[in-house]
Amino acid sequence: YSQRYRPEQKYNSFQQSNFVRDTPQVPQSSASCPDKNGRYPSRTCDGYIECNDGIAEEKVCPDGLLFNPAAGVFAFPCQYPIDVDCSGREQTQPPQPTDDCPHQFGYYRLGDAQNCGQFKNCVDGRAYTFDCPEGLAFNGDTYRCDWPDQVSTCDAEAYLGFSCPPDARQYGLGQEEYRFFRSPADCQRYFICIDSRPRLYNCGEGKAFNDLTNTCDGIENVTGCAQPQYQEEFRAAPTKLPTNSRFNG
Repeated sequence: YSQRYRPEQKYNSFQQSNFVRDTPQVPQSSASCPDKNGRYPSRTCDGYIECNDGIAEEKVCPDGLLFNPAAGVFAFPCQYPIDVDCSGREQTQPPQPTDDCPHQFGYYRLGDAQNCGQFKNCVDGRAYTFDCPEGLAFNGDTYRCDWPDQVSTCDAEAYLGFSCPPDARQYGLGQEEYRFFRSPADCQRYFICIDSRPRLYNCGEGKAFNDLTNTCDGIENVTGCAQPQYQEEFRAAPTKLPTNSRFNG
């Protein structure tokens, strides 16, 4: 199943209305209109020409966003860099950084190669921090949370705290078989090694990884993996026979 996560904060009507309001506008210039109405690329990747009834107006996207000629007529024309092809018009306006953000808008990784699970979304120069789901890392090439071994800027082994043994992959009859490994730190979690790179899974509440069957099992069925709270409750409970016991005097 897919473990990928797409940030939900990419666009909404409130942000778009602010973008339109705040987009810098350049007074009517010598730019020409190919058609009476429409938006057209300018010399820079974050600039564009908007034509209304044949009157051309040069505009500039908010810092960190780029003009996408492929955007539909009802879509906001300024979009994130991964969605825009800037071939032939690579120049952009100077960045407008803040203490929190390198640009006014955008998605950016937090941490280093050993701490890859956080990212920030910058809106109007203000940063909002997000955590990827457990075991996933932020991929700056796609703006998604992805398997760490699929993220070039992430050291999957250091991030997950696990390295696959040399024999982590075996070959079966006509197809590759991948071995499973219970997490040394938590029996409710386990790793699958794919191409000798680890991926972390969680069995979920009340379950643990049974390395005899290579599946998630009831935690009571996994040797050495009794839940601590159950152990404490058992030790604290008074020992007494039920009132209907045949041994009760």
